[in-house]
Amino acid sequence: MSKILIIEDEAAIRRVLVKILSEENKSYQVDEAEDGLVGMEKIKNNDYDLVLCDIKMPKMDGVEVLEAVKKIKPETAIVMISGHGDLDTAVNTMRLGAFDYISKPPDLNRLLNTVRNALDNTELVVENKRLKKKVSKKYEMIGDSPAIAHIKEMIDKVATTDARVFITGPNGTGKELVAHWIHQKSERSKGPMIEVNCAAIPSELIESELFGHVKGAFTSANKDRAGKFEAANGGTIFLDEIGDMSLPAQAKVLRALQESKVQRVGSDKDIKVDVRVIAATNKDLKKEIADGNFREDLYHRLAVILIKVPALNDRREDIPLLINHFAAKIAEEQGIAVKSFSKKATQLLQEYDWTGNIRELRNVIERLIILGGKEISEKDVTLFASK
Repeated sequence: MSKILIIEDEAAIRRVLVKILSEENKSYQVDEAEDGLVGMEKIKNNDYDLVLCDIKMPKMDGVEVLEAVKKIKPETAIVMISGHGDLDTAVNTMRLGAFDYISKPPDLNRLLNTVRNALDNTELVVENKRLKKKVSKKYEMIGDSPAIAHIKEMIDKVATTDARVFITGPNGTGKELVAHWIHQKSERSKGPMIEVNCAAIPSELIESELFGHVKGAFTSANKDRAGKFEAANGGTIFLDEIGDMSLPAQAKVLRALQESKVQRVGSDKDIKVDVRVIAATNKDLKKEIADGNFREDLYHRLAVILIKVPALNDRREDIPLLINHFAAKIAEEQGIAVKSFSKKATQLLQEYDWTGNIRELRNVIERLIILGGKEISEKDVTLFASK
């Protein structure tokens, strides 16, 4: 049921609006307020999908109501009701965030179409927020250890900039989560987040994957194809395991960073790209540079901000939180009741040598939930979590 509030000081117009909307759709729940102050009180205490608000009112006018609502409940759609002399003001309210305006006396078709469109837009905004929250939960960083607190603080500082970020740390520690958090908290969050696992792509194909190719560039190139840099335009590209990238591809990435341009394989045409680059590796790139396997100039281009993700063995105090998180998530995936872990079982898991880091811990928790008892005991851990 859609909740609508009408704020209008003229009782006759207010009654007409209530009657029209109530008769038009039985799923509309219509409330009314005789002035802006009463309307604001109702808005604070209720969640309205749409507010129809007169502009000229005593005590608190419609523009003041609009500005106040956008501060406390920005997702609420507001349609302004304007008299003939208020049209310029009504148009200006659109710049302040009003969805639309209707004139007095209201035209029936115009009113109903505006209300439907505003409610559809509200539903879309709410759904987008729900989906974004779902995505955010997928990449949630669990832990309150000093190391994780420091990473979260770093993310908050760098996310709103376009600075390149270089993430280091062993396999399975959550470097991908850090990259996603940076993107989601950035101004580019509405744009794409394109991931490239450089270690998983054969060296002879990495250039085509990153920069695209034109038809005939090589034997299997039977049509033009855009690369990952083009796909990430306006957003973020995450170059995971960049330490495994070939030297020729490194040279092209360096040019892309320097000039914000790419060339498809087999073409000499420059394509402008606006991309934020986040890179990650589990390798010691200083050693790779010394061995001639990685370009030092590319490293310095990428490593504007350095974030080191610690091994799980270096943040054991987070293991109980991670156990609870994975237990709940796995139970949801499996469609079973959440299992708890005894204190001794948790302590034993904290003492393990987690060479595979968080990825390994999650696998062990899943195994224990499937094979263990109603409460995971120390015996279950000894039997099923052994290395």
